[in-house]
Amino acid sequence: MLITGETTAPGTALLLAAAPAGKGRLIAASSVLSTLAACPPSALTRTAAGTIVELSDPTDQQTVLTRIRAAATAPGPLTLLLAGQLHLDTRQHGIHLALARTTPSTLRYTGLPWAWLANELKPRRPGTTTVLVDLVATPDTWQKITAHGLTLGHGTSLYGRITPAPARNRVADPAYLKGVAGIWRSGLTPPLAELHTRAAAQAGDDTALLLAADATPTPVPPRPAAVDATDPLPAILAAAHAGQHTEAASLAARWEGWAAHTYGPGSAEAVHWLEVRADLAHIAGDAAGSCELWMAAADARLGRHQAPDAPPVQGAVDRAHHQWQQIPDPRRARELGPHLVTLRRRVPGLRPGATDAVQRRLELLHTLPDPAATPRP
Repeated sequence: MLITGETTAPGTALLLAAAPAGKGRLIAASSVLSTLAACPPSALTRTAAGTIVELSDPTDQQTVLTRIRAAATAPGPLTLLLAGQLHLDTRQHGIHLALARTTPSTLRYTGLPWAWLANELKPRRPGTTTVLVDLVATPDTWQKITAHGLTLGHGTSLYGRITPAPARNRVADPAYLKGVAGIWRSGLTPPLAELHTRAAAQAGDDTALLLAADATPTPVPPRPAAVDATDPLPAILAAAHAGQHTEAASLAARWEGWAAHTYGPGSAEAVHWLEVRADLAHIAGDAAGSCELWMAAADARLGRHQAPDAPPVQGAVDRAHHQWQQIPDPRRARELGPHLVTLRRRVPGLRPGATDAVQRRLELLHTLPDPAATPRP
């Protein structure tokens, strides 16, 4: 499928979902493809124009390799979305992605070696390749990955999750990539680190190994200026309370960007400024914006493996819940409601019935007309 747009550097998105048929299937990999296909094409390719290639339960390793090679040699950014299961070759100890006809005895000839994928991506210009994965690992593969990690080499951004094989006669769901697709389908295109944090929080598997290796080259942002550079927060809050909401929000966003680059996305410093932005949105009367930022802060804290009952996590979700209740636009509240429900299920808080309260109000919101749809008298 070719998507036309204004950019002169079209991107490529390769959607690959594969798992053995029958009893060897550990994950319903192909179930995510319809959800990804419903996303805006520009979200998949990260460009206004691009090509999308979909491979559903392929059977031949050479065919898959050919498609990967073609995508890797195409100009422009490359996004690879990969759902499937990983197996370990017991003879050469290499990790393979199982394909539709893979069995333990034919793995070397019917699976796709992870090293092949890394080799095809290696020649690409650093910072132009993004790989998002939702993978299940067999027990011996899981042991090797948790001991030695899983990478695709320098220059490739790798985000996603790997989970251990489910219990016998159970099939895992690619909930992480479905979460990514849900975020894109809502119209949001957050930075990769934020996208990863949100999707991982929505997937909600405490046993998962999360991958977050960003190879995108970014300029070092200068340390923002403030009235008092040692503690800029009082000056920012004073500006907000004086009605200078745009200036305060802009300065806080710059400090957040500086903290994320200096200490890392999702760091305590970056989350602090994300929460400052949420407070500023509340002061400015933007309940929807404040709710969304508080939910992002909660996702970030959970992504740092803070416990759901930790006070900062509970506080972020409680504030998001409170702000959500203040949103006057039913349409906007409906958009943010499912994310809040997901968070409330993980972080019920100290007040009994909070999760049920969100669900009941969300059901009520679906019965209310949008302001634009209300007929004029």
